Amino acid sequence: MPSLEVLSKDTQRISVKLKGVPLQYANALRRICLNGVPVFAIDTVDIIENSSVMSDEGIAHRLGLIPIKTDLKRFAEPSKCACQSKTGCSNCRVMLVIDSGNTDSTRIVTSAEMSSEDETIKPVSDKIPIVQIAPGQKVKLEAYARLGRGTDHAKWNSANISVLTHTDKPEEYILTVETTGALAPEQIVVSAIDELEQRLEEFKGMIAELKA
Repeated sequence: MPSLEVLSKDTQRISVKLKGVPLQYANALRRICLNGVPVFAIDTVDIIENSSVMSDEGIAHRLGLIPIKTDLKRFAEPSKCACQSKTGCSNCRVMLVIDSGNTDSTRIVTSAEMSSEDETIKPVSDKIPIVQIAPGQKVKLEAYARLGRGTDHAKWNSANISVLTHTDKPEEYILTVETTGALAPEQIVVSAIDELEQRLEEFKGMIAELKA
């Protein structure tokens, strides 16, 4: 019987031993852990004011790459949300705001200045630099985060690394996953298992339809 044993775990990384699992399924699980589990990332940015030396596009790009803490129980992916709206709703989108205000000295605007309308959905760190502003310069914007998957864009990768190594025994592998911080590492593995199961059921359904 297939089994899973946790070998080590901390806030950033988890290593599990997979027993009785064929290589193709173990590798599919590895790939889903990397880019198949939905997490929040900033997808749309409305620049209200930007007098810094960095372009609007440059700031938007940096914001998109900031890992965002994710709650999969309370929010839905846009494609699965009941609103079915292009702009999203409170169940599938979260707004984060930056207003640097006026400054008298050169300083760096960091992720600590990102104010979220939902306290659970926020940057994983408050020390991530976004843009440097000089005296007289200002940045004010609204950013909208939504759930997505790394298969669409790397900014939605749930893991930094997802590595599968073979042991000396047949159909036994060690899966090591390091989170971006959006989800706890054990959440990534559990969600990936659920996702793999769902995909296999959908595939079985497609095969059944072909045979019918």
